[in-house]
Amino acid sequence: MSAPIDYPTIEHTVGNTPLVRLQRLPGETSNTVLGKLEGNNPAGSVKDRPAMSMINEAESKGVIAPGDTLIEATSGNTGIALAMAAAVKGYRLKLIMPSNQSEERKGAMRAYGAELIDVSPDEGMEGARDLALRMQAGGEGLVLNQFANPDNPGGHFATTGPEIWEQTGGNVTHFIASMGTTGTIMGVSRFLKSQNPDIQTIGLQPTDGSQIPGIRRWPPEYLPDIYQHERVDRVMDISQRESEQMMKRLARDEGIFAGVSSGGAIAAALKLSAEVKGATIVAIICDRGDRYLSTGIFA
Repeated sequence: MSAPIDYPTIEHTVGNTPLVRLQRLPGETSNTVLGKLEGNNPAGSVKDRPAMSMINEAESKGVIAPGDTLIEATSGNTGIALAMAAAVKGYRLKLIMPSNQSEERKGAMRAYGAELIDVSPDEGMEGARDLALRMQAGGEGLVLNQFANPDNPGGHFATTGPEIWEQTGGNVTHFIASMGTTGTIMGVSRFLKSQNPDIQTIGLQPTDGSQIPGIRRWPPEYLPDIYQHERVDRVMDISQRESEQMMKRLARDEGIFAGVSSGGAIAAALKLSAEVKGATIVAIICDRGDRYLSTGIFA
């Protein structure tokens, strides 16, 4: 009798996402512009990586055990990822978010069994973060606190960064990511610069007045504790309008169906490409466009 096959679980499908070359949007250039398709993760975004990392590391430290209740403030993708991870690992989950999130996002969280708690758009993510801490103080569960948890960037240092290095054969010269919780850019920058300190890391934030799901221009008092400014060589401002326009162009011209912040990342990559020569530019395509269909943004 043959030995039993050790089949993977859904947890083992997180990461190892494709890195693809843009064919038309860059135009005539000596640069290579690449997008890392994080929407291919099982719960549909780059946030699957830190979600699994934070739960697994908290478990290994004895801080949590299956059956416990977890609490998190999230603008969407982290909530979906945590809901998936909690379902996989056997936890109850309460998610707090501004009420203006898309119905696809909310529906996905509920499908995985999470309890959703709304705050007003005026309260925003700052209000959601404050409420999560009050709930924890009231004994309602444990806050993983993606904004201050080193296992958030740690998940990217262990996976996303090494994947990019390997997939580019060490030829990556520039890395671009939208900044929300900043875990992606912190972890990837730390890894890539450990391999080659000359690699440039570019972070994106929305222009004043722009509403781009998942990325923020934080007030100083709410800047994530995991953020270390020295790991980011340059910060670029991206408007909501150019992010949405590029998101549509990505789908129509490249066949890449992605969300708004991914449009911003590619818009920044193309701006950068106009400034440099012979570069290999990697941008994070952080989620998929079907998460935004109910907003009418693709109409």
